[in-house]
Amino acid sequence: MATLTSIGHAGLFIETSTFTLVFDPWMSPYGAYMGSWFQFPRNDHLDIKSLTSATYVAISHEHLDHMDSWFLEQLSDETTVLIPAYPSDTFANRIRESGVDRIIKINSWEPFPLDNGGSWIMTIPQLSPMFHDSGFLIVTEGRSVLNCNDAKLTASQARRAKHLAGGRLDVMAVQASSSAWHPMCYSYPAEEERRIAMEKRMIKLRAVHRLVRATEPELALPFAGPPCYLDPELRDLNRVLDTEHGAFVHPEAARNWLSEHLPGQAWETLKPGDRLDLRTGEITRDPVSAEFSFTEGVEEYIRRYAEDRAEVLEKIRVEYPEPGPGFPERFVNHFTRLGTLSDYFLEHIDMTVRFEITGPNGGVWDVRMNADGLAIGPATTERPGYTITVRGRWVEPILAGDLAWEDLLLSFRIRLGRDPDVYNGYLVGLLKHANAPALEAVEEYETGRDETERITVTDGDRAFEIARYCPHAGEDLSISAVIEDGKIHCLSHNFAFDLATGACVNARCAPLATREISPS
Repeated sequence: MATLTSIGHAGLFIETSTFTLVFDPWMSPYGAYMGSWFQFPRNDHLDIKSLTSATYVAISHEHLDHMDSWFLEQLSDETTVLIPAYPSDTFANRIRESGVDRIIKINSWEPFPLDNGGSWIMTIPQLSPMFHDSGFLIVTEGRSVLNCNDAKLTASQARRAKHLAGGRLDVMAVQASSSAWHPMCYSYPAEEERRIAMEKRMIKLRAVHRLVRATEPELALPFAGPPCYLDPELRDLNRVLDTEHGAFVHPEAARNWLSEHLPGQAWETLKPGDRLDLRTGEITRDPVSAEFSFTEGVEEYIRRYAEDRAEVLEKIRVEYPEPGPGFPERFVNHFTRLGTLSDYFLEHIDMTVRFEITGPNGGVWDVRMNADGLAIGPATTERPGYTITVRGRWVEPILAGDLAWEDLLLSFRIRLGRDPDVYNGYLVGLLKHANAPALEAVEEYETGRDETERITVTDGDRAFEIARYCPHAGEDLSISAVIEDGKIHCLSHNFAFDLATGACVNARCAPLATREISPS
């Protein structure tokens, strides 16, 4: 009898008669991202030994709320870790640093056998290698689970997964709460922050709605977030958890909205310890998690949670001391190295980024990146496109190679400003990947894709012939986009394009091929 148990956040535990498999376990009492994120609700009442002795652990990507080094350090020597085969070895190397040697990279769309009885698993990565996120499809004992986790799969990918599973998906677990640093780490007026937060919340819910509607699983599970924030310096960020207006919609609020807008679909949510029988569909609720509510007593819950983690938070702060006098030189050297990795990315960044590093041995540097290369020096009178303000103690582990820039961004221990207020995905891509093979894969994908297929869309009484696939990450705009006020919004990453000109109006991106035609 195959069962699926929630272990909190994006973690799932599959138990069968021949093997056990853990997806993306985040169990650390230290939270993630330098003590910024903590599991919400708590999952520390679960039996860790049954998880660390699993036959397999499958990890989708290297975000620290999925790749938990604390958990990995406790794995049995007999456990095999399964990961997607991404363009660079960074992910595998970070897992090895936790003492894990049994790692298998699974090529996309290739079934990997889990036993001798026909059970298998495959990885389904996002189309663009700019994003090292991947879903997992597992088939065992006549049942199938599509675990999308953080990956923004296209409808065609999800339908292909269903076909490969025999035309039926028993469970589709899909992230309904994407945790991003925009707008919370920007200095917007409160009203504007709420507007942006609600816009992103609705875009995410609409994307999930369309993906599930196109796939028609037997049961859909919104999951994978949000976290909560226990550090006193970040406690105010828990405003994102507000059921009605928060940017990070919790699973039950997502289920309520989705079931209202797609009432013919079966929806459920699982809290840590809740177990689903994949054959009967019966759910056994965990008695500890049953006492938790996303809507009642949340402030008191977080207060008590923070008290329990006070010593942990102090220990984390001690582990990240202020940098020494050599920090400025190493900071400059770090960006000098980044400037050698990809001319393609530097050309597309095409701006000056100002880094304001506060605290002892900090300073202000302008990093100019464009087709001429990268130059770093003291701040000038030039107006920067981005301004990034952060304390040196949080940058130090990046220079030491212990963390990535994306880890820092997701920690929310950073302030950002944009002028103009337009997202630059190439800047974020350079910082988060920071290695040549990954950046080369993005360049090959973006310069080699076929953009000839066209679709016709209408906006009021006007009609346009546009490229079918989003120039950002390849999403099929025929099924994953909405048109409002002369713009088409891709629901995958919320990039918006002017239908008349094709220009991307809210991010740094290649234009969408478009031309106005006579309405039919």
